Amino acid sequence: MAAQVIDGKAIARQVREEIRREVEDFRARYGIVPGLATVLVGEDPASVSYVTAKNRACRELGMASYHHPLPAETSQEELLALIDRLNRDRQVHGILVQLPLPRHIDENRVLFDIDPNKDVDGFHPVNVGRLMIGAAVFPPCTPAGIQELLIRSGTPIRGAEVVVVGRSNIVGKPIAVMLVQKMDGADATVTICHTRTRNLEEHARRAEILIVAAGRPNAVTGSMIRPGATVIDVGVNRVGTTESGKAKLVGDVEFATACAVAGKITPVPGGVGPMTITMLMRNTLRAAKLSVGATC
Repeated sequence: MAAQVIDGKAIARQVREEIRREVEDFRARYGIVPGLATVLVGEDPASVSYVTAKNRACRELGMASYHHPLPAETSQEELLALIDRLNRDRQVHGILVQLPLPRHIDENRVLFDIDPNKDVDGFHPVNVGRLMIGAAVFPPCTPAGIQELLIRSGTPIRGAEVVVVGRSNIVGKPIAVMLVQKMDGADATVTICHTRTRNLEEHARRAEILIVAAGRPNAVTGSMIRPGATVIDVGVNRVGTTESGKAKLVGDVEFATACAVAGKITPVPGGVGPMTITMLMRNTLRAAKLSVGATC
């Protein structure tokens, strides 16, 4: 029996409609439009596409977007000066610097200069610390999207055996921290696996929830999955082109073999991806609420 496909697009639409209504209520009550500033250094095609999608989502949900495209040769000092201006701009509630940055710019220095109360990506050390102690203000967007997919797909999390394949600061570590917290939508037992893990297959087959963010196409196959498990595939890998000339995308999980074993699974594309921008919109609204002392 084939696995149930978790439709990230449908769940994202549902969450966005909830956010749109909250934005309307917030604007009516406070007369303030939640605003997101995006900063893009250079013209990397994937980054341009991501930022365009984020600005479009803002407009669709009734938020303001302030885009700041900068040439690739922009100096670190110039970028930091822009961040400083955005930190002080009362119309800007969230700041997002699109990564990766050119090599001559220190990403950590830039991210750490963003006001933690405008850090809607959740990358500032203050927000990482808040996440660690179970008091997250801005949970990182992709992990937050994963958690939302699990909750809204009816996947039991409390007490579940969760295995995360990947230990990045953007996905692997934060989703592990989020799911181990003592709170609703969490309370799981979490194992993190990575490139130095021995017997990865043994760990993976133990998982009731398997989250794969390995950064390699088809790193996990059906033989590594526990029958009936929920599989969340975070990977997006370009492997050639389709007949129409578009990039062919696959995840970190071999979808065909995984479907024959898993109980639920996210597709690529159309799984985790749509949720990431949606959670960014939620964090931007939360930042606007915090700016006026409203309850999030």
